[in-house]
Amino acid sequence: LSINVNIGILISTLLVAALLILSRGQKSLGSDAMLGIMAHSALALGLVLISFVEGVRVDLNAWLFGDILSVSWQDLALISTGTAIVLLVLIAIWKPLLSLTVHEELARVEGVNITLISAIYTLLIAILVAIAMKIIGALLITALLIIPAATARQFSRSPEQMALFAIIVGILSVILGLAASFLWDTPAGPSIVVAATLLFLPSQLFRKSA
Repeated sequence: LSINVNIGILISTLLVAALLILSRGQKSLGSDAMLGIMAHSALALGLVLISFVEGVRVDLNAWLFGDILSVSWQDLALISTGTAIVLLVLIAIWKPLLSLTVHEELARVEGVNITLISAIYTLLIAILVAIAMKIIGALLITALLIIPAATARQFSRSPEQMALFAIIVGILSVILGLAASFLWDTPAGPSIVVAATLLFLPSQLFRKSA
């Protein structure tokens, strides 16, 4: 379509988020199953469509596994803007989101607009995926969304602590992953996820000994 690839990614992730929101009401499939089907189907469809486009050279390895060296100043501006938007909106919906996460029915009784908060949160995830894809890659984004949070959970006494510790673990994972990539010439995205995993494993030992 001859548009900026970052804009294309953002539009695509928002469309997938919208489909997830619309499909949430049906009971035949769980949201996790629906997300898995849509994510892998969209990835497969994209790879197939690219094979039909002649005269276009696309570095699939960079988009699948990330390439920190391909990040431009324009990308950094997009990442900074997107991160700021996600953070501000997350702060604004934190209390109803937390209530919804702990107990959906209780949140409904308390007057939380379940549909609206769920939709906003899904859109935030879509924006986050779009701005992180170039660094981490499409195949590894889910790992970096889950592993730091799972690590932080072992040391946290409140949701706020868990969010803060997850941010710290994520930052450490990026630093260690990039350092490993620089020292041993390994792919940046996978190196970051490996670093996150190495931070996660000791947290499990801490849980068993606690």
